[in-house]
Amino acid sequence: MIATAIALGLAGLAALYFHLTRNFDYWQKRGVKHDKPWPLFGNNAKNFFMLANLTDITAEAYRKHPGEKIVGSFKYSAPELVIRDPALAVQILTDSTHFHRRGANPKNFAIDPLLKNLFSVDDDLWRLLRSRMTTAFSSGKLKAMFPLILERTERLQNRLQNIAIQNKLIDARTLMEQYTIDVIGAIGFGVNSDSLSGENTAFRQLGIKMNTHNFIRTLKLNLKYSLPKIFGHLKILHEIEREVMCMMKTLMQQRNNEPSGRNDFIDMLLECKKKGAMTGESIVEVDADGNPKKVSIEMDDEIMAAQLFILFAAGFESSSVSTSHALHQLAHNPREQQKAQEEIDRVLAKHDNKLSYDAISEMTYLRWCFNEGLRIFPTGGFLQRQCARACVIPNVNVSIDPGVNVKIPVTAFHNDPKIFPEPKEFRPERFDPEVLTVEQKLAYMPFGNGTRSCIAERLGLMQSLAALAAVLAKFSVTPVPGSPQHPPTNRERVIDVKITIAAVIA
Repeated sequence: MIATAIALGLAGLAALYFHLTRNFDYWQKRGVKHDKPWPLFGNNAKNFFMLANLTDITAEAYRKHPGEKIVGSFKYSAPELVIRDPALAVQILTDSTHFHRRGANPKNFAIDPLLKNLFSVDDDLWRLLRSRMTTAFSSGKLKAMFPLILERTERLQNRLQNIAIQNKLIDARTLMEQYTIDVIGAIGFGVNSDSLSGENTAFRQLGIKMNTHNFIRTLKLNLKYSLPKIFGHLKILHEIEREVMCMMKTLMQQRNNEPSGRNDFIDMLLECKKKGAMTGESIVEVDADGNPKKVSIEMDDEIMAAQLFILFAAGFESSSVSTSHALHQLAHNPREQQKAQEEIDRVLAKHDNKLSYDAISEMTYLRWCFNEGLRIFPTGGFLQRQCARACVIPNVNVSIDPGVNVKIPVTAFHNDPKIFPEPKEFRPERFDPEVLTVEQKLAYMPFGNGTRSCIAERLGLMQSLAALAAVLAKFSVTPVPGSPQHPPTNRERVIDVKITIAAVIA
């Protein structure tokens, strides 16, 4: 009896070991260099135990294999591919036939309906949503939205005026979080949030909650990915989902489900809904004749709430981090800061000394400063696409199967001295079109590239550049003594390093 139990136990362990290592010869068969994977974890053990984030793991694979165009890896038992060549990366990102899927963590929309957002969804829902919502971010829509942003930049200046008079220090990250949450409240939800007054508003707390990757949430995500059949039922966004759905339904009722004329994101979603069902040809299914099937998806409350969620979650984190980091770099580089201020003064003088959509568009050097900040510290450390159809990776003659994830190491590209010489140096002039090389253009992708590039890129740029122009038009920023120019950060949790500036009247 005991011998039988031992034999069954050993057989079970052997079967589990085989299951966990069944794909570990995937890259060896294809002649692709890779590090040795470990059972259960693959090459992802550091991330599983929250000792490193995925950006760092991807960058490590990039650095360990110089000279290779591609490097193999394993996330648990699943093979993944890291692309080391910028030109090849752009080819993959623009290949809408084989790489239109994001390949995010396994999704169960019945459990996590907020994952029906444009960032997370794939296949037909992604294509139809992208097509429907593209018009929501047109130049005309953004220009109509700018007065809402302008009002928040004035509040930002008033806040800094009081700080400067009192000769106090201000944490740049906190300041930009407050500004960003007020902007998102205005342009996204029609909410007059006043975080810049110093209030710890419920709206700001919701933004922080959305972007807090604590141990429990990270563990759930890892378990869902590594063992989806066992842990696929785990709910990730339960409390946040309730708050977002409740907020959206309240706002819809206040507007009687009709656009209000505020030109905010709620109005845009209501306009999208009024157009009726989203229809088009499927990119994954065909009929009996081999032609693409016709698909139709309703723009229901869950889909609309999911778009509000991603606007809030991604906009809050990305904009506040990128804008505060740009201020941080300008504080450490007074010569570049002065050049930006001189340009701002020159442009504003042409526009009655008032910030406007057109004025921001003319601030070329300020845009270079912001670009350089994003080069040093891109808020999205890597991009991911999933192979939708079996294909051969161009230029390396390596075949991969559907379901294999491909990672583009954005942070590694941006900080590779072979691509951007002396990458730790803050040099906005790198982005002068006269000196930017072809390889640098290909490698620079803070907002992604190709068919799934960030649809809200221009909105993010507009609100960030407006904030920088508002600050630098009236103030100078200097680093607090001892503040490092390149502080350590952790992208997968709330950044806990304080980036501090001193605001003084210019």
